[in-house]
Amino acid sequence: MDTTLHTINNAILRRQKAGSSQGKSSSLSELLSTLIPILLLAGIFTLLFLILRRTQHRQYSPRTYLGSLREQERSPDLPKGFLDWLGAFFSIPDSYVLNHHSLDGFLLLRYLKISVAICFVGCCITWPVLFPVNATGGNGQQQLDLLAFGNVANKNRYYAHTGVAWIFFSFIFYMITRESIYYVNLRQAYLFSPLYGSRVSSRTVLFTSVPEEYLNEAKMRRMFGSKLKNIWIATDNKEMEELVEERDKVAMKLEGAETKLIKLANAARLKSMKKGGIHHDEESHLGNTSDGDGTGESGSVAARWIKAKQRPTHRTKPIIGKKVDTINWSRAELERLISEVDQMQSTHRAGEGKFVSSVFVEFYSQTEAQAAYQMLAHHQALHMAPRFIGLNPAEIIWKNLRIKWWERIIRNIATISFVILLIIFWSIPVAVVGIISNINYITDKVPFLKFINSIPPVILGLVTGLLPVILLAVLMALLPIILRLMAKLGGLPSLSRVELRTQNFYFGFQVVQVFLVTTITSAASAAVTQIINTPASALNLLATNLPKASNFYISYFILQGLIISSGALLQIVGLILARVLGKFLDSTPRKMYNRWSKLSGLGWGTVFPVYTNLCVIAITYSCIAPLVLGFATIGLYLIYFAYRYNLLFVYNANIDTKGLVYPRALQQTTTGIYLAILCMIGLFAIKVAIGPLVLMVAYLILAVLYHVSLNSAIDPLLKFLPKSLEAEEESLLALEDGHTGDRMVNEKGTHAAARNTLGRNGTTSSRGQSSVDKDLPAPPQKKPNFFSKWLRPDKFTDYHTLRRLVPREFADITYAPETERDAYYHPAIASPTPLLWIPRDAAGVSRQEVKHTSRVIPITDEGAHFDEKNKIVWDRESGRAPIYEEKVYY
Repeated sequence: MDTTLHTINNAILRRQKAGSSQGKSSSLSELLSTLIPILLLAGIFTLLFLILRRTQHRQYSPRTYLGSLREQERSPDLPKGFLDWLGAFFSIPDSYVLNHHSLDGFLLLRYLKISVAICFVGCCITWPVLFPVNATGGNGQQQLDLLAFGNVANKNRYYAHTGVAWIFFSFIFYMITRESIYYVNLRQAYLFSPLYGSRVSSRTVLFTSVPEEYLNEAKMRRMFGSKLKNIWIATDNKEMEELVEERDKVAMKLEGAETKLIKLANAARLKSMKKGGIHHDEESHLGNTSDGDGTGESGSVAARWIKAKQRPTHRTKPIIGKKVDTINWSRAELERLISEVDQMQSTHRAGEGKFVSSVFVEFYSQTEAQAAYQMLAHHQALHMAPRFIGLNPAEIIWKNLRIKWWERIIRNIATISFVILLIIFWSIPVAVVGIISNINYITDKVPFLKFINSIPPVILGLVTGLLPVILLAVLMALLPIILRLMAKLGGLPSLSRVELRTQNFYFGFQVVQVFLVTTITSAASAAVTQIINTPASALNLLATNLPKASNFYISYFILQGLIISSGALLQIVGLILARVLGKFLDSTPRKMYNRWSKLSGLGWGTVFPVYTNLCVIAITYSCIAPLVLGFATIGLYLIYFAYRYNLLFVYNANIDTKGLVYPRALQQTTTGIYLAILCMIGLFAIKVAIGPLVLMVAYLILAVLYHVSLNSAIDPLLKFLPKSLEAEEESLLALEDGHTGDRMVNEKGTHAAARNTLGRNGTTSSRGQSSVDKDLPAPPQKKPNFFSKWLRPDKFTDYHTLRRLVPREFADITYAPETERDAYYHPAIASPTPLLWIPRDAAGVSRQEVKHTSRVIPITDEGAHFDEKNKIVWDRESGRAPIYEEKVYY
């Protein structure tokens, strides 16, 4: 999609330049020439989606039935008709995503809705005033340029733009304030809920840059006293990690070799049956012999069907290594590796490993963990800091836990500087790609490149046509990878924190490269000929042509709204990969199950910035070219529709930022206000419109002051949980559980209601999700009308109201003793020996292999078999393979 977008960008900019050089506006024809092919392509994508979703359920509605998801994580199935599913789809509230998917997914939908609302209200505010003012401006513009700022010749008319800007920008600030209050209340309701408050992560604080003298359990217990429950001091696990990786690698090699052996033997058996060499009764007799039940010599059953030289083999080293029997070699290696891994794991659990400068401290309650998180832990600067709470063990970047405070500073400076330079100079590789696409025009200007003219036309066409597209696709695919790598190298301890920093990095790139550079080059290219002829008119010409760059963004919103949304629904690449690659690469039941059961996730750090930037563009052009707002409204709504469908039925959440991406996106949205104000100040200055200029400067000052005040009020609430709500939540939980006491707190600070929300004595409560409302107390406020709810977020979307949205009884948050013991150990310390999974065959080869291999490593042949065509089939009906692992809610 990025390649398509870039191609359209270049085409539009070239047409704009050509049009301006002729002194004419071709904005309407450009719009139509962009709209028609995009509309056609989007129509094809949408039609294919409507057809395929009826049969390709794994691709288009896996969340309705997939066995790897718990029942409460699934979405309701939709009708299988062509369009009759739309009614059922729209009847599902967005809050369903919050209750059955993730907080981040719910807030992505909310951000897209808020963006649509901002753009729509912007249309209602700007169009009735600015369209008539601009259209009758008398500056001689034509077509779509007639409706832009550049068509206004009378300076007094700029007061209309100024007044509209004050009203619209104030509305946006109010929306950001309102949504910040909404998020703070929702976050508090989510984090105080038993679903989250009962998790070990909510009670565990990570202290980084811990001095060596404090890497001592006794000393840490003296510091925190009786409130402390468990301590995990991070250790250097490099050697053990390599050993565990080697063990798992050999195990998977053995699994693949066993599967290959069984498949070869079964193929020979089927071939023999076709030739009449063996009958079913003979086969049954063979399967019941001592070899068939696994008591014979290793490999004896397979030897009936294949020769010894056909058994799977490999070289111990590439090319020069000794050739060995893979199964026998793997068994011997695993016997050694499993013993070594078990011994090393015991050593680390006993606290005998080499400690690194990070400590996980679990407290008895969330209250005590919050107190430790908010306090100053060490008397020296940057020691035992920064601190983190609520980290999921599965998201921790373990190698970053060893980083010391001074190294973290250096890493931050280096990575942030690199990203800033990357954003600034990204135009260079993109320009090189552009040069390649026009290389035949450059040969006349650069003599030493004239040899290119002698290249055969077919090859030259590939160089100028296909090669730039491939190079640009590679560049755009590499960018998110590079930005995430820089965030990891910066020393952040978890993937969720990496996503938040990536969000900042990628938003900076979007604003600078996708918006500002394109806008400036578009405006400058539109006036370049006249500037060369009359340099003194440069400022005036740019002021006239800057609004014309908005025509490009009208096409940009058409592209995003139609192609991106329809492409996201169709998921053509995922469909092809699943259908084609699966047939060639999935050679074992494990690979087939993993491809079937794992759902696509979203990288929040690269999803939010794209649509935040769209909102920024719409806001920036709102008073310069208000027509952009209309296309932005439609485009953003179509994107919202696509993400709503995918979050409900397709995507999974692999990383949980607990919604922190949302307030960050709201803050980044204010970039559009500041860019719009600065742009209008610049335009008024060029036109020497003193009155509007002074008013916009005054508004800029007021906006900065208000924004600083808002941030100072909101920031602490985004980091910490307030003490005042703890007692409130305890009382509410006690009331819901039928208790009358306001505070049900035991000697360790854990309230009884929170402990028993999932049922007495750790059992699941009998209250189902459908009966939650009747167990909740009455809503704190009567149902308000739209305007009351919008004007009073502090009253109608307060903590007591939003806690009713938070999922309840979603999962039984209890932990097995070994799970709790190993929660914050490095995965290599807690990693069990993997269970091998091979397919069962009718001749008994798999049963014998299971018998012999199980003496070394756990193995099973249940849940998968060969069909009559010798294809592996696993039991999709149950949906859960022998290797299925229940998700642990840390």
